[in-house]
Amino acid sequence: MSRELNTSTKVVTKNALLEAGLRVMIEKGYSNTGIQEVLDATNVPKGSFYYYFDSKEDFALQIIDYFVATCDQLMDKCFDNKKLTPIERLKLYCQEKKTLLANDQCRKGCLIGNLSQEMSDQSEVLRGRLEEALTKSRNRLARCIKEGQEKGEINANMDHIQLAEFFQSGLHGAVMRAKTTKTISPLDAFFNIIFDQVFKP
Repeated sequence: MSRELNTSTKVVTKNALLEAGLRVMIEKGYSNTGIQEVLDATNVPKGSFYYYFDSKEDFALQIIDYFVATCDQLMDKCFDNKKLTPIERLKLYCQEKKTLLANDQCRKGCLIGNLSQEMSDQSEVLRGRLEEALTKSRNRLARCIKEGQEKGEINANMDHIQLAEFFQSGLHGAVMRAKTTKTISPLDAFFNIIFDQVFKP
């Protein structure tokens, strides 16, 4: 029993560090995230931090994985809903993304997008993990788009992978613009064009 409790405590502590690190890093970026700030937020001793993470870079890698897991949950909610047609699933996904951004007052944006801009030229290890995350989500989008093309809901004259790449890149750009304007109007503009023109059969 004591071993189970000890293991459970370690999981709780590690998750608390990841949660705190995510909150700081998504808003301040990698370079401006201080380990001490994360420790102060969680009341975890510095020595214990290095029990869970080899370095700040390793910490960032695990934060990325932690964030991707939450993104996967959102994609599951939208794209595994077979009661909706493919285009309806895509619209639900867009609405969910817009709601999340609005709830944060357009401040934080997306960790993957933020770190991609900051760290792709600074750390090959982080760049590789970010690329894996982006490719994974793009492929999930592509499968939904392909199904929509097969059902006649989405323009079938374009490759589904390229459409997914365009969708993903446009969404990240719109999120970045929303952070600058502090409004969700850039997302509305992108969604209107993608659904009313690009995806339209």
